[in-house]
Amino acid sequence: EGLREADFDVLVGINLLREGLDLPEVSLVAILDADKEGFLRSQTSLVQTAGRAARHINGSVVMYADTITKSMQKTIDETNRRRKVQISYNKRHKITPRTVKRGIQKSLMLAREGKSIAGHVLRETALDYETQEVLYHLQREMREAAERLEFEKAAQLRDKIKEVKGSYYGSRTRSRKG
Repeated sequence: EGLREADFDVLVGINLLREGLDLPEVSLVAILDADKEGFLRSQTSLVQTAGRAARHINGSVVMYADTITKSMQKTIDETNRRRKVQISYNKRHKITPRTVKRGIQKSLMLAREGKSIAGHVLRETALDYETQEVLYHLQREMREAAERLEFEKAAQLRDKIKEVKGSYYGSRTRSRKG
C-alpha cells in the first residue's frame, strides 16, 4: 500500500517479489547476487521475480552478478522471446501497451491483539500468497494458544481458519464457474 500510495519509492525484500504479489507500480526490479545458483536463483524463480516489473510500461530488471549463469541466460532468452511474441500480438491487434493502474485497497490486514496477530482477508479475491500468509499466522497463533492452555482462544482461531479457508476456496470455485 505504501508503494501504491507513493509513501515510499523503494521496496526491499527477500523473496518478496517472487510470486503472488500483484504490484503493477513496480518499474524496476534489482536482483542481487543473481549468479548464486540455487532455488531462489533458478530460471523459474528469476523469471517470476523479473515478472514483477513486466506490467509496468517502463519496467526493467537489473541482475547484479559477477558472471552470467545458465539460469540467468535462460531467463534473459525467455523474457526476450516473450517480449517479441507480445510486441507481435500487440501490432497485429493494434494494442498500445499501458501500465496497469490499481486503486488503493487493503487486501490484507493484520490486527494486533497484545502479542498475537490475527489475519483478516478483506476481499474475496485475495491472492494465494496473502491467503496463505493469513492462514500461516492464524495456525501459528492457534498452536501457541493451545500450548498456553488457552483452549477457548485456540478454538476461536480454529473457527477463523475454517472461515478463511471457506471464504477463499468458495470464492475460487465461484470465479471458475462464472
